[in-house]
Amino acid sequence: MNQFLLLTSWWIPFYGLIGAVLTLPWSMGIIRRTGPRPAAYINLLMTVVGFIHGAVLLRETWNREPFEILFHWLQFADLDLSLALDISSVTVGAMELVTGLSLLAQVFALGYLEKDWGLARFFSLMGFFEAAMSALVISNSLFLSYALLEMLTLSTYLLVGFWYAQPLVVTAARDAFLTKRVGDILLLMGVVALATMAGSLNFNDLYQWAETAQLSPTVAALLGLALIAGPTGKCAQFPLHLWLDEAMEGPNPASILRNSVVVASGAYILIKLQPIFVLSPVASTALMVIGTVTAIGASLVAIAQIDIKRALSHSTSAYLGLVFIAVGQQWTNFALLLLLTHGIAKALQFMSVGAIISTTNNQNLTEMGGLWSRMPATTMAFLVGSAGLVGLLPLGGFWALRKGIDVFWVSDPWLVAVLLGVNFLSAFNLTRVFRLVFLGPTQQKTRRAPEVAWPMAVPMVSLMIVTLLTPVFMWRLSLLPDLMYINVPAVVLLVLSGLGGVVIEAFWPLDRTWSRPVSAQARFLQDLFAYDFYVDRLYKLTVVFAVVRFSKLTSWLDRYVVDGFVNLVGLSTIFGSEGLKYNVSGQSQFYVLTIVIGVSLLLLFTIWPF
Repeated sequence: MNQFLLLTSWWIPFYGLIGAVLTLPWSMGIIRRTGPRPAAYINLLMTVVGFIHGAVLLRETWNREPFEILFHWLQFADLDLSLALDISSVTVGAMELVTGLSLLAQVFALGYLEKDWGLARFFSLMGFFEAAMSALVISNSLFLSYALLEMLTLSTYLLVGFWYAQPLVVTAARDAFLTKRVGDILLLMGVVALATMAGSLNFNDLYQWAETAQLSPTVAALLGLALIAGPTGKCAQFPLHLWLDEAMEGPNPASILRNSVVVASGAYILIKLQPIFVLSPVASTALMVIGTVTAIGASLVAIAQIDIKRALSHSTSAYLGLVFIAVGQQWTNFALLLLLTHGIAKALQFMSVGAIISTTNNQNLTEMGGLWSRMPATTMAFLVGSAGLVGLLPLGGFWALRKGIDVFWVSDPWLVAVLLGVNFLSAFNLTRVFRLVFLGPTQQKTRRAPEVAWPMAVPMVSLMIVTLLTPVFMWRLSLLPDLMYINVPAVVLLVLSGLGGVVIEAFWPLDRTWSRPVSAQARFLQDLFAYDFYVDRLYKLTVVFAVVRFSKLTSWLDRYVVDGFVNLVGLSTIFGSEGLKYNVSGQSQFYVLTIVIGVSLLLLFTIWPF
């Protein structure tokens, strides 16, 4: 039985895919009489089956050696493209986290999209989404991982553009897709280069090759940068970070997964590639720079947003920046722990945000207030999710950040300052959002705001319990340190940074009208943070401008040079044939004379000495 469970572990990603296929008759409008809800129930059933299968498999793989399943897809000469799966307690646990959060998000979607005409299509896309993420975490092949990342890019495009009747949604889906494609293309270059140099794309083979590889500094740097580009786009890191902000135009249940486990999937691939980055100091430095810039920059941008989903999405980029720093410093244990705690807490935050948007039909922070007495369960969910994210005792976020501070305490003190700064700014931003949404007088759109119905409340409360119990799970997994080895100064600084952000924002004067500051310097900072350091305008003046000019140049060359030459050949043929038709006399001796003259000229040019 144990062997059967191990051999059938690859079935789990297919449950979501089967659910997506079975719901196609409803999502395509072939079945209409029953309405779209049967499609939702089918997909939910397949997710439940996958979750149960994963739970049983996790129990069987606990404290056992990793088990690899290998499917040979293409073998030619020295190239071996095989589909390898790594079955271990870590990968199966990550897969179980994906299916569990997907299950909660789908139940939440039953209430959030109850009257939406595209409910069946949404659940079909969610099944496709879940299948790609579940397979990605157990993939042990860079070739398979790249294909699954492409599936995630397509899923993101379809889910962000779910309400395609709105022009802004279409623009957001297009920008998200194209931005991630930039990183995917560069990653593909790295994958092809690795396949050429290593002869295999299985991670185990790549690790063995990396131990003895002798690459020039230039080749190693280019290879590392190409491999970094893909996760940079998937994790919304600078300079490919703008897509996550625009992706908030999609339905909130999809945002729950996108901000918790989808971005973590890109970081998971980055962690798997960490032994390759060791070959190039340039790649490790690039990871540090990208992570630091994004962590600090996104934290500052978040505090100036007035859209509640965007205020939290920039926080996602900031925490994934810390993961990039950890991988650049070769501390993958800290990176995995941060992904775990961040994913659970951020999913709970977006569930509470979805409940707020569903009740008020509003996302503008300046138009909210006084919801704490009307939506107590949602208020508690947002508080628990926020506390689990920042370094407040005793929840999971504190223990993850504590581990990071411990590993950088002696070797890189400046990284300790970065972690503390991000924690302070996150606490500051979340306290600002809490004050604007839940405290203060009620506004017009929050006066009649009842608590959400059970399809939304049950998964939200369930995830709140999971967030509170995260330290217990970490203790059972031996992820918590022994009390006698705790760095007390680090713990004090971490707690003070979180409490400092909460206290300072609690007494900060907060104007709901968000009137323009009188000081020119304050207005400049407000606009700088609110418009994401004007990165989009910088792109329009540089990259977009260059692409547009180059496109116009190639269009002119194609129209007047290439087409002109082709048209010239065509006109020459037409005029030549028109001229020759007058020489057609119908006399055979004239045709023979023409052939003789032609052959004679050909022989003359052949034997003539040049």
